[in-house]
Amino acid sequence: MIPGGGSYLDGLNDIQRQAVTNTEGPVLVVAGPGSGKTRVLTYRIAHIIEKGAAPWQILALTFTNKAAREMKERIEKVVGARANSVWAGTFHSIFARILRVEADKIGYPSNFTIYDSDDTKSLLSTIVKEMNLDKSVYNINTIRSRISSAKSNLITPRLYAENDELKTQDRMAKMPLVHEIYGKYTARCKRAGAMDFDDLLYRLYELLQSNPDNVIEKYRNKFKYVLVDEFQDTNHLQYSIVRKLVNYDKSLRNICVVGDDAQSIYAFRGATIQNILDFEEDFKKYNIKVFKLEQNYRSTEHIVQAANEVILNNRRQIQKKIWSDKGQGNKIKVIKAMTDNEEGKRVADTILEQKNRFHLGNSDIAILYRTNAQSRIFEEYLRRYNIHYRVFGGLSFYQRKEVKDMIAYLRLVVNQNDEEALRRVINFPKRGIGKTTIEKLSKIADATNQTMWECLPAVPASTRAKNSMGEFRKMIMSAKQRVDTANAYELATYVAKRSGLIDLMKADTSIEGMGRLENINALLDGINAFVEEDNLIDTESIPDKSLASYLQNIALLTDFDDKNNNGDFVTLMSVHSAKGLEFKSIYVVGLEENLFPSAMALDSKDGLDEERRLFYVAVTRAEQFLTLSFANSRYRFGKMRFNQASRFLEEIPPIHIESTGYIRSKSPANQAHQGARIVGNFKKPRTAQSSRLMVDPSTFKPNAPDEIQVGMKILHMKFGEGKVLSIDGGKDNRVATIFFQGVDNPERRIMLRFAKLQILN
Repeated sequence: MIPGGGSYLDGLNDIQRQAVTNTEGPVLVVAGPGSGKTRVLTYRIAHIIEKGAAPWQILALTFTNKAAREMKERIEKVVGARANSVWAGTFHSIFARILRVEADKIGYPSNFTIYDSDDTKSLLSTIVKEMNLDKSVYNINTIRSRISSAKSNLITPRLYAENDELKTQDRMAKMPLVHEIYGKYTARCKRAGAMDFDDLLYRLYELLQSNPDNVIEKYRNKFKYVLVDEFQDTNHLQYSIVRKLVNYDKSLRNICVVGDDAQSIYAFRGATIQNILDFEEDFKKYNIKVFKLEQNYRSTEHIVQAANEVILNNRRQIQKKIWSDKGQGNKIKVIKAMTDNEEGKRVADTILEQKNRFHLGNSDIAILYRTNAQSRIFEEYLRRYNIHYRVFGGLSFYQRKEVKDMIAYLRLVVNQNDEEALRRVINFPKRGIGKTTIEKLSKIADATNQTMWECLPAVPASTRAKNSMGEFRKMIMSAKQRVDTANAYELATYVAKRSGLIDLMKADTSIEGMGRLENINALLDGINAFVEEDNLIDTESIPDKSLASYLQNIALLTDFDDKNNNGDFVTLMSVHSAKGLEFKSIYVVGLEENLFPSAMALDSKDGLDEERRLFYVAVTRAEQFLTLSFANSRYRFGKMRFNQASRFLEEIPPIHIESTGYIRSKSPANQAHQGARIVGNFKKPRTAQSSRLMVDPSTFKPNAPDEIQVGMKILHMKFGEGKVLSIDGGKDNRVATIFFQGVDNPERRIMLRFAKLQILN
């Protein structure tokens, strides 16, 4: 039952109801955008519980903590408090929970540290330095990516060193020793009792692979039902673990995966669309059931049908036809601008018009772009128009230096072998323990195969440094003695005071210093909230309010979990960040070849297909209004670039677009099918007569660009006489708006450093 009476099944359409009630055996739910995917997934879990299964026998894997939390809240409305006992969480959080219990079987302590990307990069930098390698050649981000990819494909350091293809790629990149760095990195993580994010998957697979009897059977028997959300975003390793837990070769277990191949957009993170494309074939012999959710409850018909037509251009896909009964709605608006600056202005103008004409709030509107760098121009114009906005993709609270410093202290209290935490705080606040002493400490640890913590008493140093290290060690151990008796908040408060961090922040009375102190206090408030929450994973558990549990909790926060969506502001974000969201009005900007689709994707059909799926995701975020924009020219990497409209614009049939004119496209996408058209608010092509010169070149004498000022009458060789209405932009990038009489489209925007203008008065 649901609040208000009636069955939770009553509000489902026929296909949704079938997907919810067919609970046994393998099931694939192909869920188009806005088709009620979350409702189906949560009601399916509720239905399994209502049929008699124990909640803790259900494993539901998601990609964000926010999704898992919402899932439990919805299930609770149907089955009550039993929802709290469902094992629902991200791949990383659920796998970390299992590893906490079983880590000793693969040589890790149960209180292992979880390294974030900064920890990983710091450790890799240390290894590169110790190997005397050139950091300008051995790029840390590239090495990190190579190691991550290896783990995702179950390639150990030994297998990497034996793989000629990988080593050839490294040699071509002038980094032939990546395999050695990988080996050292893995060994150092294990020595420090630390796992990075990839290890939470990689080590769990190792655990299941190497302990088939006493571990894998335990979890196979525990989880009678396995469900995976956003299955199109899984990588090879995630799918391999799921298959091990399900293990159809021995006995038929119940697995349900939900996703949409048309929304697979994370190949750069290792996700593979093949998982969802091949799933039906993988479980065909077990009588798999496939349900396609094709009714879109979010968007109007013009938006839905345009998205359908675009995605049809992709090659291999699960066939489906998304439809809507919300009426035709507004046609799609296309904005063509001469420059990226003009694009920003016209988008802001259109937002203002929508707000006034249709009474939209700021929170009803989002601007989506392919790269985060595009936000600047839109921010400028929104500020000018006094339209409140927020940019997603900035610095996370947990990435602020003072917060990371405090967390490093807490990590060290829980796990003294955590070398990255030790390096970060051993001399912060300053204690007179210099870089030379820390390097000596690291070398002794390597030579003796001990941890840096174990070697602290043995490192040769000045009397002051030795005394400081002794006091530091004593302070950490005094906190460690409280681990078993104090909850996370009590222990964190003790550490904040004893470490000297609070005193250091209080001593800085600047606005920045007060802000840092506020952040430390906000962190302590968050730890206190964690302690006071009642959040059980199953009925066999007792609340774990330990510091180790808290550190795991924040280490596994995903990007979107840290975003606050409260407040009336226009949202600016990348298309990748917008997945799963919806707004009444969406602006997809920068729709130009080599920007969207990205130039990096044009070398392969797979890359272009993913870019098209990304565009599909952007379009289907819109409920009522969709605006697409592009600029003929924009500055990229310090240079003015002239652009063709994105091929994706051409793939939208003219019937769905609000149009004032048509032009034939000459972009690469159209060369393959002559006759296709791009439509929108376009200017007519100039006739031969309008392109003739209006001034005799022999008498034309252009002035220097910096002499041109607002209000001047000028002469242009092609457009004739004009008046400068306004000038904007920096010194070298000044753009003039000029009114020319007697020509089509008399108001023109011209980059002064490229223009040739003669002053007439």
